[in-house]
Amino acid sequence: MISNILGAIGNTPMITIPNSNQPDEGQIFFKYERNNPGGSIKDRPAIYIIEEAEKRGLLKPGGTIIESSSGNFGISLAMIGAAKGYHVIILVDPKTTSANLTLLKSFGAEVIVVTEQDDCGSYHKTRISLANKMAEEIDNAFRPDQCFCLLNGEAHYHSTACEILRDCSDKISAFIAPVSTGGQLGGISMYLKAHKPDVQVIGVDAEGSVIFGGDAHSYRIPGIGLGWTPNNLVMDYIDCAYKVTDEQAFQTARAFAKNEGILMGPSSGACALVALKVAQTLPAQDKIVCMVSDGGERYISTLFNDEWMMEQGFSTDTGVADIRKIARGLQPWSTCPADYSNYVPDLNQSLAVPETTKRVNSEILRQRKRALEVSGL
Repeated sequence: MISNILGAIGNTPMITIPNSNQPDEGQIFFKYERNNPGGSIKDRPAIYIIEEAEKRGLLKPGGTIIESSSGNFGISLAMIGAAKGYHVIILVDPKTTSANLTLLKSFGAEVIVVTEQDDCGSYHKTRISLANKMAEEIDNAFRPDQCFCLLNGEAHYHSTACEILRDCSDKISAFIAPVSTGGQLGGISMYLKAHKPDVQVIGVDAEGSVIFGGDAHSYRIPGIGLGWTPNNLVMDYIDCAYKVTDEQAFQTARAFAKNEGILMGPSSGACALVALKVAQTLPAQDKIVCMVSDGGERYISTLFNDEWMMEQGFSTDTGVADIRKIARGLQPWSTCPADYSNYVPDLNQSLAVPETTKRVNSEILRQRKRALEVSGL
C-alpha cells in the first residue's frame, strides 16, 4: 500500500523494442519514465530536492515553490505541491505545450509565461532571472533551481542509475540520455563511471544548443538544450555527444509510436535516433539503455499533429526504415566532449543564483571530495 501519490515515483520499467531491434545489432532497451505518477523523469529530482529542502529547513509548511521550467519539472513540482500543501509558481515560455500548461493549472500551480528571449535565442536565462527575483521578494519561498542545484544530479545518482544497473544485471555497453539541466545525464554518468567504467556514456543535445559548444540558435525540441554547460554535468564522464535536428527528433518519436506502440516526447525521439545509430555499431550481445524521459500525450498538439508538423516543414510519414537510414548517417558532434565544454562561471552572479543553492552545492562538493579521499582516488 502506497501512502500517497508521491510513493509511486521511481522503479520505472525497462522495455525492449522487438519490432525495431535487429538480430545482428546491439539490443536497445528503453528506460520508460512515463510511468512516474507525474508522467516524466522529472518526478525524481523534484521529490528529491523538495524533501532535501524540507530536511534542511529551506522549505517550511505553507511555503511557496518557485521554478523555471519548460514543462515536465514544473508539472512534477505542481503535483508535489498539491500533495504536500505548497503554493507553486512555474515560469514557462512560448515553447511550452498547451497540454503542459493545462496540467500545471490542473494541479493548482500559478503559471507565468516569459516571452523575452535571452542572448542564445532561448528563454532559459530570462526565466531563471525572473524566478530568482520572485524568490527574493516572496516570503517563505524556495527555489528548487534545477539548472544550478547539484541535488538534481544527486537524485539520479541515488535512484535512476541504480535501477538501470539492477535491471540490466550490470550488463550494459552503452547509455544514452538527453542533456538539458544536466541532472539525469550528469548523475547517471557519475554513477556508471564509478560502478561500471567501461560503459560508453553518450549525451544527446539539440542543434542550436551549446552545452557541447558550437553556434547558438533557436530550436523547437522542448525539454532539451541550454546556452551553457550546466554544472550538474561533469564532462569527463561523457564519452561522446550527438546533436539532433528538430525534424529528426520529431520524426523518430512519431515512428516509434507507429512501429512499437511507444509514446515519447521529442527529446526522447532524439535519444532513440542516436540509440539506433549506436546499435548499428555494436554486436548483438551488447545492451544499449536509452532514456525515454516522458510520454507523448503532452505533445498531441505539436509532435502528433500533422498540421503543426507541416507548418514547421517537417515530414509526417517517416517510417522506421527511413529513421534507420537517418541514424546510419548520423555523426558524433564530439568524441571528446570535455574539450568543448561551455561552462560560464559568472552566470551565478549575472542570474542571481540563490544563496541557498550555493550553500547546498558547497556541501555536496565537500561530501564528494571526502568520498574520493576515503576511496583513495
